[in-house]
Amino acid sequence: MSHNIILNKQEIDHKIKRIAYQIFETFVDEESIIVAGIASNGYVFAEKIAAVLQSISPLEVILCEVTLDKQNLNSEIKTSLPKEAYQNKGIILVDDVLNSGSTLMYGVKHFLDVPLKKFKTAVLVDRNHKKYPIKVDFKGISLSTSSLEHVTVVFEKDNSYATLS
Repeated sequence: MSHNIILNKQEIDHKIKRIAYQIFETFVDEESIIVAGIASNGYVFAEKIAAVLQSISPLEVILCEVTLDKQNLNSEIKTSLPKEAYQNKGIILVDDVLNSGSTLMYGVKHFLDVPLKKFKTAVLVDRNHKKYPIKVDFKGISLSTSSLEHVTVVFEKDNSYATLS
């Protein structure tokens, strides 16, 4: 099976920077925000966005790792922060690829247990195969793919890329 590179390292870096600026514009009136990444690749993507946000804005950026079982989305969702830490805060829930929307949907549901100031979502690749009415606020790229195709995002220390196979 062939792997077509849809984003190279330079393009991913550019998308991260653009998303960070969009997030800053959206949360410009806040003192701090929480960037919550869905483990594992979503969290790596969140770390990259947070690093750029810290370099371009005065916002205090708090990272949060969201752990959920993608095979059993009804299982308990764990976060690296207690619920009190994100109460009345602005949150961005981050994942690498949006396919059906189920992972983001269950991630959003978890955060709605406490009152929030603002809630947004961000993904690197939006595949447009949604089963749920989930909207992505910040995205790197939108792809119209067949359900048989697979998008893989790889974040390596010296190289990052996204492929379609």
